[in-house]
Amino acid sequence: MGVPVSQMWTVASYVLAQRLRGRKRYPLVLMLEPLFRCNLACAGCGKIQYPAHVLKKDLSPEACFKAVDECGAPMVSIPGGEPLLHPKIKEIVEGLVARKKYIYLCTNALLLKEKIGLFKPTKYLTFSVHLDGQREHHDFAVCREGGYDLAVEGVREAVKRGFRVTTNTTLFDGADPVSVRAHFDEMTDLGVEGMMLSPGYSYDKAPDQKHFLGKARTKRLFRQILSNRKKRWVFNQSPLFLEYLMGERHYRCTPWGMPTFNVFGWQKPCYLLQDGYADTFAELMDETEWERYGTESGNRKCANCMVHSGYEASAVNDTFGSVKGFLATVRAVLFGGAYKDDEAAEQLARAGGHGASGPVVQLTIGKGKAAELRSAERETAGV
Repeated sequence: MGVPVSQMWTVASYVLAQRLRGRKRYPLVLMLEPLFRCNLACAGCGKIQYPAHVLKKDLSPEACFKAVDECGAPMVSIPGGEPLLHPKIKEIVEGLVARKKYIYLCTNALLLKEKIGLFKPTKYLTFSVHLDGQREHHDFAVCREGGYDLAVEGVREAVKRGFRVTTNTTLFDGADPVSVRAHFDEMTDLGVEGMMLSPGYSYDKAPDQKHFLGKARTKRLFRQILSNRKKRWVFNQSPLFLEYLMGERHYRCTPWGMPTFNVFGWQKPCYLLQDGYADTFAELMDETEWERYGTESGNRKCANCMVHSGYEASAVNDTFGSVKGFLATVRAVLFGGAYKDDEAAEQLARAGGHGASGPVVQLTIGKGKAAELRSAERETAGV
């Protein structure tokens, strides 16, 4: 796994402490959204669809620190929007490093080379760079030509300066497994610490609603991608979560494992759904009707969800909550999770006729519309 031993130990000791205290629900990662505005208009994202007065809002560093202290999770993910647009992102990161929180600053990296001087390399800070595949795939997904090249430049600069860097790839229906595997090779060659994967987030506000994966298609796609994998590929995720995506495991959603705090407060119940907000973390945990969410609940909004914000915490809990889960994790870490699968290999061989780049999944909402959204966003957000 592409995770420092100190981080693994921190997470392991935290989870074990929660279990010894008899806590059934506890946070593992705080999803801290300090703003919604962005310098991209991705077709699969609903974050920048908020009205202008919301896009102009920022969380203050003090509000961020209060949420982090209140939550108590050992890891903090900072998505957005684009966090590098926040005028006080340097102060926010420094405050979290001082608290010895492991931070994943999620960025599209368009501004990474320009802003990297604001930060200092430390084991507590990782730049998680959003790259949705090879150049053509990524540029279509984010509705911006040249986005891939700018992001890769940012990755190279961060790696050169000694920062921890991971990539984050979101896959939609129509993704080409041959191309995704070639993307893994390219990212490995760049020297990133590890890679993260997830099926597409089913945002209600997203302009493109056609390409979110159903569960059956998710499992087929990830089995083709992750079976017979190369040993040099390193994933910055629970290996049991990757097995879950392949259909090898069944987990119940634990949305409280990755609670979200943003400009509206504590979001119920998770990063993807908005069923109201709580004023405090305690209120979120105590008053949210958790039984209403997850695949088993019958909630139609949860029916096809397999994303990390709901299920990776479940996998981590399995690792430290049972001997069987722990041994399965050790096996995957020691032996690389190669998962030989002849049928998946045959399917890849047939798909190989598409070439390295494969058929581009049409996630674009049209260049004109994308430009229109970016222009409107710049006017409303003042960027």
